[in-house]
Amino acid sequence: MGRAVPKEAPITETTTDGRRIRRALIMGAGGRDFHVFNTVFRGDPDWRVVAFTAAQIPGIAGRTYPPELAGPAYPDGIPIEDEAELERLVHELEVDEAVIAYSDLAHVEVMHRASRVLAAGADVRFVGPAASMLRSTRPVVAVCAVRTGVGKSQTSRAVARSLRAAGLRVALIRHPMPYGDLRRQRVQRFASLADIDAADATMEEREEYERPVAEGITVWAGVDYEAILRAAEAEADVILWDGGNNDFPFVAPDLMITLLDARRPGDELAFHPGEVNLRMADVAVIAKATSPDDPVVATLTATVRAVRGDIPVVVAASDVHLDDGPPLAGRRVLVVEDGPSVTHGGLPDGAGAAAARAAGAELVDPRPWAVGSIAATFAAFPHLGPVLPAMGYSEAQRSDLAATIDATDCDAVVAGTPLDLARLVQVRHPIRQVTYELRSLGHPSLDEVLAPWVEAWARR
Repeated sequence: MGRAVPKEAPITETTTDGRRIRRALIMGAGGRDFHVFNTVFRGDPDWRVVAFTAAQIPGIAGRTYPPELAGPAYPDGIPIEDEAELERLVHELEVDEAVIAYSDLAHVEVMHRASRVLAAGADVRFVGPAASMLRSTRPVVAVCAVRTGVGKSQTSRAVARSLRAAGLRVALIRHPMPYGDLRRQRVQRFASLADIDAADATMEEREEYERPVAEGITVWAGVDYEAILRAAEAEADVILWDGGNNDFPFVAPDLMITLLDARRPGDELAFHPGEVNLRMADVAVIAKATSPDDPVVATLTATVRAVRGDIPVVVAASDVHLDDGPPLAGRRVLVVEDGPSVTHGGLPDGAGAAAARAAGAELVDPRPWAVGSIAATFAAFPHLGPVLPAMGYSEAQRSDLAATIDATDCDAVVAGTPLDLARLVQVRHPIRQVTYELRSLGHPSLDEVLAPWVEAWARR
């Protein structure tokens, strides 16, 4: 669509004292967009949010942010529209300002979206950490990253173990993934696998919730992070923020740990808002390293020093373990990987492929057998290597995933996704599960960096 032309009779709403109410549209992916609304716009009488737009995640457009969450100024709720209709929405809804509020966009992509908004006739805005972070009554550790799929979850588990070893109660607050009934998802608490099952969690949610819950860590998530934080504080001595994608924290941290990826050097200053996380870091972790002497580690360390000065830099490997099962050497193997990491995270493969190759397997390309939404995912992300992303945002998509696995001509399946794949999909092939954990290489280790903070909080 070309240049937008204002309507002859513009929509005009005024406050009780006669001031014009400005109209905003929030661009997101079912996470930060809602948080920005809740913290910045919901209680502001000078603004009316006329729509959210949805991107990155399939199937979340066409819903409504419900009036029970939106507040009294929004008796009908707020529509969630497809970002493909951005120009039309800016024009027809007479948007004054569009807020870019989602994560893991290349800097050039941010400006493409901003250019679309500007050409359509509205201003562009970013809501930063200072305006949107909540303040906790407890100490807060934030684990964030410069890209999706760097290894935040395994790092969060390692941090939680250090805190719990000191006798501290930990509440892990997870970046939102509210793709279902938003009313039911206002505040979510997961202390058992049964809790996750009862919430009808998507596969992406299970990838983040199952492992910490199995270790006895209570996970909190949902939509209304003020309510989530207050509920978590009642049960915890320390709040652990586990960020999604490369988003910055929703809760102001006392200690912020930012991960860089040894497999993707250069991305740390090329993606939004990952660069924000690097510039805010108290500790940097170079993840997926093979050796502290790797030239990539030296390059990334130099970047950290240039941006953040003399903060601690931890170099860490991601140790991969393949569970017991049929032998894989010389066999044809289908690898199923963590969905976000290999889709909008941009990785061609992950831990599953590494484990299968180490076991001597031949990787089978699933694309010839992909059906329905899985075939559409491959078309949307042509960079993917010969692996299958664990896409399961809906029952239909889970069915397509199972059908694709069943149809693939292979001897076995290696599941690199953190969830228990065999429990969720019933297929004809045997499945071997991969797990992975962070291991510090050399000094300082992550535990050494955490020690003074943990000791201080344990004395409180």
